[in-house]
Amino acid sequence: MVQETVEQVEMLKARLKEAHDRQKSYADKRRRDLEFQVGDLVYLKIRIFRGGSKTRKLKKLKPRYMGPYPILEQVGSVAYRLGLSTELSDIYDVFHVLVLSKVLREPQLILQEPPRNLGKDLRTLCQPVEVLDRQVKAVHGMMTMLVKVR
Repeated sequence: MVQETVEQVEMLKARLKEAHDRQKSYADKRRRDLEFQVGDLVYLKIRIFRGGSKTRKLKKLKPRYMGPYPILEQVGSVAYRLGLSTELSDIYDVFHVLVLSKVLREPQLILQEPPRNLGKDLRTLCQPVEVLDRQVKAVHGMMTMLVKVR
């Protein structure tokens, strides 16, 4: 009985390895390594959070990148030194390849210059200007306050 259990465990391990290898081969076909050359123009990804909550996701039409900035040199295999503008002089100028995006065309959601309240961690907070409207709505038997903010 012990030998039968050991054989079943070995069979299950082999099947799990086959499934893992199959899924990895599917993923590797679509995966590509990002590489840039010195002198390429890249966009720098920024994280914009509405309000003070870091758990909220980006809204659809908020700018996600700023730049373009030229690559000055490659530091290691996955890091690049960028030629940042003078407004960003207090930010460290070496970035990982995952926060860079190659300039292919000029989309509308790219910031030409960084926001005034950009922090060293590349986050900016949006502050409400005024409350336009308030109303109470019953949703699933619970009273919910809806607030329209500009």
